Amino acid sequence: MKQINQSVVTEFILIGFSGFPDLQVPLFVVFSIMYFAILAGNIIIIVTIRCESSLHIPMYFFLAMLSISEICYTFTIFPNMLVNLLREKTTISFIGCSIQMYIFLGFACTNCLLLVVMGYDRYVCICKPLHYPVLMNQILCTKLVVFSVIGGFLISAIYSYAVFSLPYCGPNKIIHFLCDIAPLLELACARNYIGEILIFLFSFLVIVFSFLLILLSYILILNTILKIPTAEGKRKAFSTCASHLIVVVVHFGCASIIHLQPGSSNTLTEDMFISITYTLVTPLLNPVVYSLKNKDVQVALNKSLDMHPEDNSILTPPPPTLELKSERGSGDCHNEKQL
Repeated sequence: MKQINQSVVTEFILIGFSGFPDLQVPLFVVFSIMYFAILAGNIIIIVTIRCESSLHIPMYFFLAMLSISEICYTFTIFPNMLVNLLREKTTISFIGCSIQMYIFLGFACTNCLLLVVMGYDRYVCICKPLHYPVLMNQILCTKLVVFSVIGGFLISAIYSYAVFSLPYCGPNKIIHFLCDIAPLLELACARNYIGEILIFLFSFLVIVFSFLLILLSYILILNTILKIPTAEGKRKAFSTCASHLIVVVVHFGCASIIHLQPGSSNTLTEDMFISITYTLVTPLLNPVVYSLKNKDVQVALNKSLDMHPEDNSILTPPPPTLELKSERGSGDCHNEKQL
């Protein structure tokens, strides 16, 4: 068959939830509430960490960066999806679709890498507390965040190029509420096997390899926790790890179901509903599970409500602050409440 060199499709139709007309208004209400909760929760985290000097440590610095990434991530998807739930014409231009995929996948990959960085931070904190101020200094923390962002968007560029370099000359109905990889590959007029292999390999790299790195960190952490002499210390350490692991399991679990199944047995409609979990539920879990149940954040939030913000920068002053909080001789890299 003669390969078509140019795409003739100039716009796509996002089918979304149009197959469930009776549910569109209720879904709009539910998703609007959840989206507002995501924005409010993550903004509260960012402001609290920024204003409270006791939280100017790497753990909460990475958490603030994850919250910023989650806000940008959901903003790429949900305003447009909410509008589409209330209107009949749900089209998106070819260029708009490519931009949405690039930004959406860029922040998705960034989140994966930030979760790896947070796992490494937990490992250094618990397993090497005496070296923590030196290993996790301000410069390294900044570099890790920059690496996560650049790495995430470089991988996204490869994804997007592999998908949108294909010719689109026929059907233009995307069975999804966003421009995702699987439904777009279904619409392509030709197969790019090399591109599909690259997509699978990079998905494996981002999802599986990242998860294995986090798993390795927690195996080493578990080995150290079991050596903690007090039961209270073990309980608090396990509690800190559990919060991070809940987000990790939900995020990587749902992503692997969709992106690591070549020739998936799931229908595109099933994949769309699974996508709701890691595009809406996971960003909501971040502030609820990982932060707002944290006693340090609760104390800091109460102080912020009393209108006493005294500091305006995360990780400032960097090394002295971190060293000061780790020179108690107890092997505690944050404060008394962490372990």
